[in-house]
Amino acid sequence: MVQTNTIKEKSIREDIQDLVANVIRPNAEIIDKEGSFPRENLNHLAKAGWNSILIPEKYDGLGLDYEAFSIATEEIAKGCPSTALVYVMHVGAAQTIVYYGNEDQKQRWLPPVRNGNIGTHSMSEKATGGHTWFSLSEAKRDGEDYVLDLEKSFTTSGGQSAFYILQTRTPGAEKPTDLSYFIVDGKHPGISAGSWDALGVHGNHSGPLKLEGVTVKRQDLLWEENKAVEIAINGVDPLYMLGMGSAFLGVAEDALEKAIDHVKKTIHRDFNKSLADYQVIRGQLADAKILISSLKPWQIELAKKFNQFEAEGKAFGELFYDSVEFKVYATQVANKVANVAMDVTGGYGYKKGPIERLYRDARAGIVLAPSNLLAKDIIGKNLVGLPSEFFEEGGE
Repeated sequence: MVQTNTIKEKSIREDIQDLVANVIRPNAEIIDKEGSFPRENLNHLAKAGWNSILIPEKYDGLGLDYEAFSIATEEIAKGCPSTALVYVMHVGAAQTIVYYGNEDQKQRWLPPVRNGNIGTHSMSEKATGGHTWFSLSEAKRDGEDYVLDLEKSFTTSGGQSAFYILQTRTPGAEKPTDLSYFIVDGKHPGISAGSWDALGVHGNHSGPLKLEGVTVKRQDLLWEENKAVEIAINGVDPLYMLGMGSAFLGVAEDALEKAIDHVKKTIHRDFNKSLADYQVIRGQLADAKILISSLKPWQIELAKKFNQFEAEGKAFGELFYDSVEFKVYATQVANKVANVAMDVTGGYGYKKGPIERLYRDARAGIVLAPSNLLAKDIIGKNLVGLPSEFFEEGGE
């Protein structure tokens, strides 16, 4: 169990690797086959404190830093990518309350995380697709409170979360980016989750989420109305990108490890050679290792920037583009390495099993919001001096 906020990288890895080896990894194939939510994995993470990794000790959290978060996410993803994606969205949701919640909200929503409560973000809508900073839905007023009758298109941990950080417009909003964040109690009877039937990461349950007559007290409006995009850009989105990039780094490492293990053990008896004896296979493995090696220093450097910004009391908005680039590259690396693993393991990799699963799971990173195509457009606009859409529409 984690005991202190001064744990170094090696200690963090060693601490969580035992849990991953004994609990998370053994459940990965079952979660994929059954499409089950990784509740057991998350409960064990919560018991050990990892679900509260960034939450201050005042609210029963570990109060660790962003380097610890990135390493923990990477290690979890080595065992089960579905669990890692749920984990990243949960940590991001909890940190939104840490960053922008008032004291009452922090006292009510953060301590139960240590007991297994899971949070998530609910942003995207079918009408606006990957432009998650646009919402056309709108809350209704009921005195000082709000009533939500709307549907979100993709919500990780949908139907499984104790609380949702949900964005929508409020009455009087003039633009799609005039968005507000609400903390929505996941136990409300008006919340229903649609099915999640996807190519990979079968356990993250990122299907549609419908809210019918869901009342949210004004006390659970985060910060103030029309600030959701500002909150996202300056806090949530950069953290989310750091987490997703770290998760897919873990996916890449696991795919390479499994590929290496297979080629060393597989013998061609006609020539009495293992697959590892073939130069072409060793070359592909080397390409994969080089890609991973190029990513790991970036991960730690970026996480340390988060630590520095927090120590200086600076918003994370300046890290937005660095974080988006990291997410794009990490997901590309995961897909390339998973492809190498599929190639070098041949028919074994192609049939249902660990390599085939990682090949499917890796693909999820390309389309996770912002999808890599959209993310590259955001990066490109910044390079040539064009404002991104959320700034053009008055997001800040």
